[in-house]
Amino acid sequence: MYRSEKKSWIKHLDFTLLDIIMQQLALVLAYSWRFNAWDIDGVWLYSSSLYKRVALIVILIDVCVVFFTDSYSGILRRNKFGELRSTIIHCSVIFGILMVFLAATKQTFLYSRKTLFMYFILAIILEYIERVYLKRYIRWRKLKDIDKAQMIVVTESAKVKKCIDDIATDKYADFKVTGAVVVDRDLIGESIDGVPVVATADTFLDYVRKNVVDEVLIDGNTIASSEALASELVELGVTVHIALVHTGQMMPSKKIDSYGEYVVLTTSMHIASTRQLFFKRFMDIVGSIVGLILTGIAFIIFAPIIKHQSPGPVFYSQIRIGRNGRRFKFYKFRSMYPDADKRLSELMDKNEMQGLMFKMDDDPRIIPIGRFMRKYSIDELPQFFNVLKGDMSLVGTRPPTENEFEKYKYHHKARLAFRPGLTGMWQVSGRSDITDFEEIVRLDTQYISNWTPLLDIKILFKTIGVVLSGKGSK
Repeated sequence: MYRSEKKSWIKHLDFTLLDIIMQQLALVLAYSWRFNAWDIDGVWLYSSSLYKRVALIVILIDVCVVFFTDSYSGILRRNKFGELRSTIIHCSVIFGILMVFLAATKQTFLYSRKTLFMYFILAIILEYIERVYLKRYIRWRKLKDIDKAQMIVVTESAKVKKCIDDIATDKYADFKVTGAVVVDRDLIGESIDGVPVVATADTFLDYVRKNVVDEVLIDGNTIASSEALASELVELGVTVHIALVHTGQMMPSKKIDSYGEYVVLTTSMHIASTRQLFFKRFMDIVGSIVGLILTGIAFIIFAPIIKHQSPGPVFYSQIRIGRNGRRFKFYKFRSMYPDADKRLSELMDKNEMQGLMFKMDDDPRIIPIGRFMRKYSIDELPQFFNVLKGDMSLVGTRPPTENEFEKYKYHHKARLAFRPGLTGMWQVSGRSDITDFEEIVRLDTQYISNWTPLLDIKILFKTIGVVLSGKGSK
């Protein structure tokens, strides 16, 4: 029987439960300190309906944060400083959501601020100590190979050293390579990087019958011979892994999928979980609704000015290129004269961008109010309608025009692997101050490869600062 790899939040259920216990202990200690609950006449936290409610809310928030943020991804590989940073972020998110909830429900006046802030500080301290010692215990068990599956590697002499190097060096793996089988040479008795060669192709099945073997990795045989060997091993009750492709040169994000009758290895710039994409879309919908309210207010203020300075439509629409080449209609408040697109070719020699975008200081096509609108990104507000429709996201990469897209080189299209966004890595890294299109592509692909919901939140907060200051805008 093979134990399938668990999802991150289930895989680290031990950390989840102990973190919840530490959160509750922090609440108990903070409450007891503030209200002298350890006195004979004191009231126990869980006997207070008011604070018992907070304790239950903290549990719910903690579970939601773990479910939506992958808080424990790579936790065993973090050093103490990395763990401290992760613990502070985890506790801060829980505390922040709790405070927002209390404020939204108008309950903040019911609770002692000293108790709540003492709880926050104690939660960080207790969670950090708990995580450090739990990780120390888990690492000890893994280094002692406790409960690890025993694996045999089956391969050819030309591949055996690399195969062992690739698979046997991860001390945090759930298996231990206890032997190797070389199918094209008799190397029994030799040791390769500390792993003994235990059998040949002819003696392997007999070795499995007599020794402890939980799993076998087959690498190097033909598909037909691998399947035949796998069939015999499965009859012996052994779990078999057949190496289909070496992924060292592939993107770091990969997973196994089933398509029809095929089992395939899928690789991409980034593979997001369903809950991550749900959270991103949820943020898009909520953000676009708020944004459209702001758009309505801006319309009342700026529509008459736009009409007065330049007769024509208030809104400007254009076909832009979205995710993986999809075309959609892109909306803005009009900040240029109606003939701006026709005049673009006349100004190309004054383009300040190196590459497939156009930027020009003191662009003569911009109407007077348009400069103010562009400085504070007011002209971008109608794109919240694109976000609500699903053509765009709050955070992503800026969608190119059709003319720009037609001139893309192969590596440029990588920036379109995600849904385009109102803001992104480029905008918070300098906006119009960046004049090299290749640098924009680098920032966009960096964003896609490292995307998490938390990264989107960070970019949104940075965008607010950039927009309010008008920094880097033209």
